[in-house]
Amino acid sequence: MARYFIIYKPFGVLTQFTGEEPTLASLGAFPKDVYPVGRLDKDSEGLLLITDDKVLNHHLLNPRFGHQRTYYAQVEGIPTPEALAQLRNGVTINVDGRDYQTKPALAKLLDPALVLPDRNPPIRYRAAIPDTWIELTLIEGKNRQVRKMTAAVGFPTLRLVRYSMEKINIKGMQAGDILELDEKTVYHQLGLTGFAKTGEQSTKGRNSRRS
Repeated sequence: MARYFIIYKPFGVLTQFTGEEPTLASLGAFPKDVYPVGRLDKDSEGLLLITDDKVLNHHLLNPRFGHQRTYYAQVEGIPTPEALAQLRNGVTINVDGRDYQTKPALAKLLDPALVLPDRNPPIRYRAAIPDTWIELTLIEGKNRQVRKMTAAVGFPTLRLVRYSMEKINIKGMQAGDILELDEKTVYHQLGLTGFAKTGEQSTKGRNSRRS
């Protein structure tokens, strides 16, 4: 039976189980054959789905099956309505050395009452330059896409937290927390209740952690 874990990845932790530390292995003991679905940069935080469900992994990473990912980005400056409109409509970023037009997204300023766990270490504070939290919801996941998008409209990202994938989120979690979910819950919250698994599902992932 497949296993599913939700992790609130802290800043500075690599999205892998082996190699340069700290890695996900520093957060706790995981079954041997699980691996992350997608990645978060070392300097990004938030939601990671860890599983040995290869069919789900393929579905979530295949560009044909767009699913919503919501990010909270603390940016330098105060984004203008024009900048937010650009983010919604799509901007040109560099992906693998080529220009790429991002797909339409949802973008808005976040309520000032937003509360997230403190980052360790905190971002550098500069009294003369304000910062703002924005919410971005994408249906694609290019390398460092959110950072590239906010920079393209003139508001570099200072801190980035992935809050949710569809209805799976890190509400109430602290950095480093791990929560195991059952298959029914995962598929329901990802909007895949009617999704039929096809093909043989192996439990031996190529990128599995070594015991």
